[in-house]
Amino acid sequence: MLEFTWKLFSQTGNIDTYLLFKELEKEHQPKDEQEQELTEMDQPIF
Repeated sequence: MLEFTWKLFSQTGNIDTYLLFKELEKEHQPKDEQEQELTEMDQPIF
């Protein structure tokens, strides 16, 4: 499903398709990677 959604986005440039791709990508990401990503987002930038 990810490949199809990405291919559709790359052919059309439709932003809604890209947002759908990102949502699907997050759902398929392992739980510990999601938590790590959120932790990194919470840290201040110096």
